[in-house]
Amino acid sequence: MARLNLWRWGVLALAGLYFLVPLAASVVFTVDVPGQGITFDAYTQIFSTDGFVSALLLSLELALATIAVVLLLMVPAMVALRLGAPRLRPVVEVVCSLPLVVPPIAFVAGIGTVLKWGPDHLSRTPLFETFVAIQNPDFPFVLVLAYVVMALPFVYRALDAGLRAVDVRTLVEAARSCGAGWPQALVQAVLPNLRSALLNASFLTLALVLGEFTVAQLLGFRPFAVWIVNVSGSQAQLSVAVSVLSLLVTWVLLLVLAGFGGRTRPTSRG
Repeated sequence: MARLNLWRWGVLALAGLYFLVPLAASVVFTVDVPGQGITFDAYTQIFSTDGFVSALLLSLELALATIAVVLLLMVPAMVALRLGAPRLRPVVEVVCSLPLVVPPIAFVAGIGTVLKWGPDHLSRTPLFETFVAIQNPDFPFVLVLAYVVMALPFVYRALDAGLRAVDVRTLVEAARSCGAGWPQALVQAVLPNLRSALLNASFLTLALVLGEFTVAQLLGFRPFAVWIVNVSGSQAQLSVAVSVLSLLVTWVLLLVLAGFGGRTRPTSRG
């Protein structure tokens, strides 16, 4: 037992060094300025840098929209799959896992081809305005559609794990026997028992959107990740400081999510 505990602590120590050493080196790079010593100017300049607020707000808006769309699509589909068509589960799992095997370059190349094809062939139809609207730089909804596809594998796994831990059929039948309709049964009986799964899916989607670069860059938009890369060309310390700050914020969100998802309502005893 002592050897096993020693082995575990050794693995944890190596993992900690693997993650903490690069982070510490990044922090040192941002605060240690040659000729000036230790300074936190890189962090104090973040909020006043041109484009920071707009890029961050755009990424957060895209993340919220992506979370809403992917959950509205996947939660009813997963519940219906578990209740009415369990044999289709392998098919849905394969379809939702496809974004993991499709290279982002190929994915964005296909999106770009469709966006270029639309105006040429649909210029005299009402769909032309749709192609223009989804590419609005203020809120490029085409990125939401792309991120929904990219988030499918993570959302599917999170929801599938949550549904496996819940007797969905019994919950729905109990709600239906009390007079609830299908939407009411889903909202009031099933969703409260999937709180942790929904939070996990939302956090994974948020992390994906905040860190995604390839699709946004190649389509010509400038959310947070693209802004960081563009800033790094002229202000290296500032870009690393922003990356460190965003990483810390992500960790804080993860801890809050873990604490919030693990809380359970106290049961009253008569």
